[in-house]
Amino acid sequence: MLPDADDAITRDGKALILAYDHGLEHGPVDFEPNPETADPEAIFELATHDAVTSVAVQKGIAEAYYPEYADEVSLLTKLNGTSNLWMGEPDTALNCTVDYAAEALDADAIGFTVYAGANDEVEMAEEFRRVQEAAREHDLSVVMWAYPRGQGLKNDTKPGVISYAARMGLELGADIAKVKYPGDADAMAHACEMSGRTKVVMSGGSKTDDRAFLTTIREAMDAGADGLAVGRNVFQRENPQEILDALEAVIFEEASVDEALEHTGAAAVADD
Repeated sequence: MLPDADDAITRDGKALILAYDHGLEHGPVDFEPNPETADPEAIFELATHDAVTSVAVQKGIAEAYYPEYADEVSLLTKLNGTSNLWMGEPDTALNCTVDYAAEALDADAIGFTVYAGANDEVEMAEEFRRVQEAAREHDLSVVMWAYPRGQGLKNDTKPGVISYAARMGLELGADIAKVKYPGDADAMAHACEMSGRTKVVMSGGSKTDDRAFLTTIREAMDAGADGLAVGRNVFQRENPQEILDALEAVIFEEASVDEALEHTGAAAVADD
């Protein structure tokens, strides 16, 4: 990795990536809890929040919507992704080139999923090498979706597996590695230690209640994580702006969970 390579998508060295690649990866079902978020414009409006350091989208959405927000939002173009209709061994199609992301989309960063442990890991690693080196030529930050998965893995959130994923980010040249939470603060601390100078952001995962979600983020940050890459835990909420206010407090202001909850309706409910 290069010094300060991730400056375009971080704030004070920390990141809050608003991930919106779900329409391809999961399908329309992810928009059902909050139907308005099927419209990508709603997500780009959310991405103008001060807490958000970049928005991660696929090529088509970047083409159609990013130009209107280029002055307010940093773009992380996801280069690969596969539909949830695919039923084979984990694999992912390369849907956009680095040159196109840099020159046509004016991206600030590229994202790429590597399924370590899958049958096609070798091919995915070789593709990552090509896009990582091309990204360096364009001065783009590189974010690896480091997701061990496949027939050889019985538990893809096992602490040792998550530490391995974070280490792969470092070894293969990612500026930021996006990993799942390994279950507790000690395991997260080990993953962050193994990542060296590659930053680690935690995957937001499926929607949970405000306190549980913010507690996990606080634990991850205290363990050495550099931020969060989150989608459903923001845009599936009735008031996504509130949870972004709370995340800003936790990630950038080192607030406690109780302090952060003051930005959401959960605090009022707890006081009743």
